[in-house]
Amino acid sequence: MEEKEGLIMRKKLFAVFGLGRFGGSLVKEFHEMGIEVLAVDKNEEKVNEFAKYATHAVKANAIDENTLKQLGVRNVDHAFVSFGDDIEASILTSLLLKEIGVPKVWAKAQNDHHQKVLDRIDVDRVIHPERDMAKRIAHHIVSDKMIDYIELSNRHSIVEIVATNKIANSTLADLDIRAKYGCNIVGLERNGNIIVSPAAADLVQKGDILIVIGENRDIERFEEEGV
Repeated sequence: MEEKEGLIMRKKLFAVFGLGRFGGSLVKEFHEMGIEVLAVDKNEEKVNEFAKYATHAVKANAIDENTLKQLGVRNVDHAFVSFGDDIEASILTSLLLKEIGVPKVWAKAQNDHHQKVLDRIDVDRVIHPERDMAKRIAHHIVSDKMIDYIELSNRHSIVEIVATNKIANSTLADLDIRAKYGCNIVGLERNGNIIVSPAAADLVQKGDILIVIGENRDIERFEEEGV
């Protein structure tokens, strides 16, 4: 429990269903961040492997409403569903988590058909780890300015773009990329430090990393013409 301004705040609890490469990596990352995580899998070896990283690690052969309630998922703030190739288990678990009232449910999709079903049951976000990583690598390789890329939707992304000589020593007001290109600089990274919501008067230096959000076509135009 954390105390904030005289109030006792409960730490957020995360749950990961399915301890394959993706789910297992999530559990390890949460552990490194000091975040409480419930790890669930039907494979006892997987449960034992990740027990040292999870706050609770549970073997569950079948996922049904009673099982989820016994696991205490009503207290979970954010659940991730990542059941390898078992699409049926993924869909059923995601549906039950939504029905029980877990505030956020993200699920890993195996293919576009799987995603369509997950979208229909109102999963909060569908994850395609391999496809998303392929996009990030492709965007990085084809551009000598863009160093990272995160897809927010089919139309919108957040990217990291290196500032070149072309815009060095210009203020954000001088660049005015919102008016010129339709996207926004929401952060500046310099020497490992991030300036969140930089001011219009902030000066851009060569080598700064611009954190840009907007529609893909606008970002691409800014990257090609503005930097």
